[in-house]
Amino acid sequence: MATLQQLYARRETLLAALASGAQTVQHADTSVTYRSVDQIRTALASIENDIANITNTGIVRSYKLTSHKDL
Repeated sequence: MATLQQLYARRETLLAALASGAQTVQHADTSVTYRSVDQIRTALASIENDIANITNTGIVRSYKLTSHKDL
């Protein structure tokens, strides 16, 4: 598992690739060529999920239940 700093760096690299339209992304010593924007978005979602798991900031849901009894 990558460190939080590595995940943030990878996310920034992928966001820059999305903004520029590039399909080849280089991070540290590795280079990856994606076939489509959808593949970049899938990789970005995976990294964001990993970041959420490490930082425990997943989706938080709260519910308020009420009831009313007619008399």
